[in-house]
Amino acid sequence: MFIYYALAAIVIAIDQLTKWLVVKNMELGERIGIMEPYISLLSHRNRGAAWGMLQGQMWLFYIVTVVVVIGLIYYFHKEARGHRLFSISLMLLLGGAIGNFIDRLLMGEVVDFISVLIPIIQYNFPIFNVADAALSIGVALLIIHVLLDEKKNRKKVS
Repeated sequence: MFIYYALAAIVIAIDQLTKWLVVKNMELGERIGIMEPYISLLSHRNRGAAWGMLQGQMWLFYIVTVVVVIGLIYYFHKEARGHRLFSISLMLLLGGAIGNFIDRLLMGEVVDFISVLIPIIQYNFPIFNVADAALSIGVALLIIHVLLDEKKNRKKVS
């Protein structure tokens, strides 16, 4: 069980370290090319949710995040025992939620810095951070877990 909480702690630590490095070493709006024009670091701040929705609604984010964190911990202890993929997905979600929550609490905004251009469709993906990536991966793993669990349950019934 400890190893899973360690995963959440590692996500939080990497997230906060990378955000600190961006804040300390880059001006707001500054861009550093990594694999131009497809991937770059871009110092950006977000006072909303994903894709900049609900700008300035911090009270809502505080409430939702606390409820989500409690729910994730509850499900981890009650439902995820013996399910490695489910446990990993919940801890990635927990680490990501707490990482962005720390920003909102301390700065009133979230530090985003990873900018990706999807060349096939010339789409600038919304700027994100390590916590956002952990949240996205956690959701993807959760969906995979649900699909695999559903398939396993169907085989048991047959």
